[in-house]
Amino acid sequence: MATVTAKYLGDLRVESTHVASGAKLVTDAPVDNHGKGEGFSPTDLCATALGACAMTIMGITAQAHGMDVTGTEMEIVKTMSANPRRIASLDVVFIMPDRPFTDKQKTMLERAAHTCPVHMSLHPDVRQNFVFRWAR
Repeated sequence: MATVTAKYLGDLRVESTHVASGAKLVTDAPVDNHGKGEGFSPTDLCATALGACAMTIMGITAQAHGMDVTGTEMEIVKTMSANPRRIASLDVVFIMPDRPFTDKQKTMLERAAHTCPVHMSLHPDVRQNFVFRWAR
């Protein structure tokens, strides 16, 4: 059974459906690649997947060790290269909630982020930089 199905809508837009849940999303080509840039591009979704995956693994680690990372935020900067056109780098900044994390807990969460499946799946030529902003 498929995980995702998709349909080309025209105008460089694709509607994808998550089969198990029925959730839908539409991607649009970016302005710098003939699109309108009115939604996530496929490479934006790749960047988002990296950040969301890392946050999820941090959440699993936090649950397993009695920590709470609820409210963690992130900002992602995706940089494309021209020849070949591909993602050159992904800079992910995690803004951690204002809680009294110990140095050991901080290290544990930072290491967990680097074990996410998306991080491990991206080609080594895609530079991935994770930065953690700790409130304390």
